[in-house]
Amino acid sequence: MQHSAGNSEAPLRIVHVFRAPVGGLFRHVLDVTKGQIARGHAVGLIADATTGGETAEKRFADLRPHLSLGLMRLPIHRLPHPSDLPAAFAINRRIAALRPDVVHGHGSKGGVYARATGLFSGRESPVRIYTPHGGSLNYEPGSLSHRIFMAMEALLATRTDALLFESAFIASRFEEFVGNPKGLARIIPNGVSGEEFAPVQPQADAADLLYVGELRDAKGIDTLIDAMILLSRRGLTPRLLLIGGGPNRVVLQEQAQRAGLADRIVFGNPRPAREAFSLGRAMVVPSRFESLPYIVLEAAAAGVPLVATNVGGVPEIFGPYADRLIRPDNPEILADALARLLSQSPETLREEARALSAYVASRFSVSRMVDDVLQGYRDAIAARAAGH
Repeated sequence: MQHSAGNSEAPLRIVHVFRAPVGGLFRHVLDVTKGQIARGHAVGLIADATTGGETAEKRFADLRPHLSLGLMRLPIHRLPHPSDLPAAFAINRRIAALRPDVVHGHGSKGGVYARATGLFSGRESPVRIYTPHGGSLNYEPGSLSHRIFMAMEALLATRTDALLFESAFIASRFEEFVGNPKGLARIIPNGVSGEEFAPVQPQADAADLLYVGELRDAKGIDTLIDAMILLSRRGLTPRLLLIGGGPNRVVLQEQAQRAGLADRIVFGNPRPAREAFSLGRAMVVPSRFESLPYIVLEAAAAGVPLVATNVGGVPEIFGPYADRLIRPDNPEILADALARLLSQSPETLREEARALSAYVASRFSVSRMVDDVLQGYRDAIAARAAGH
């Protein structure tokens, strides 16, 4: 370990700890990891071994030759589980052997394991960084689970050198339910790369409406299907393509069949976002909960017309255009918004999409994200060295 408080250019040894190699959190870790490696830092990853499938395996295989601190995968459960303690011991031993300057935990479970560093090894601990990515902060306030997890967050906050929030929304949730951060705290938004701003044009046979993402309760796809039923009653018959996998796929397919819409609601398998965007003329994001969703950033950058709910950090992405967002979990409001979208000319939709893309380009840069994360590490190292 070589804390480099006095040298802002010295390469760092960095280990990222997270659970599932899927979704926006995984993209964030990969983007930050690649950027840190490109800037000359030594990086390692620790992640769950039971999720991610072939897509994760391929991404890890592509990245592994560049991970000078290696890749460790072991079973990590989403909720508290008897295997958590042996996993914590194994991760602690790994980190103690690597002797990094920084351990960066992502998501609730990654945050637990990263901030447990040093409890079992008896060695000097690296600075401990935490990015929640929503995680436990998105549980229903007042529920037993929420109270338990917020108590755990408050306890772990005493072992946190820096909190790097990906959205102002999650920063505000942390302050409301956990308390004021005791150490360094920054808001560093997720970013997208320059090539992602190339417009994606819909294919000739593209569906009228498109959803891309996980198929689970928080994403509100059941509300979207209910809105499709309402549109049908109004004499509107758009085609909807749902791209993604997840625990609710079968339930949602059954909902579409019961509604008599199986011919107009098609389920497709996961694929890269920009490839998926070409399969629809407009994208719907009916989420009940979000942090700062990459899929919205990616679609906005690519100039895809969007109907989205006003949840989490989505208004931060829309900025001056946040008045376009709608209330979540309401099929009638969603049906109204979709009907308006379907009635607009392609030129109007493209104009609105271009304006949002330009705003996203001005604020959400992957290069800036990587640089700001590294500066957060440097400042945390300096504060530790100064005894703060």
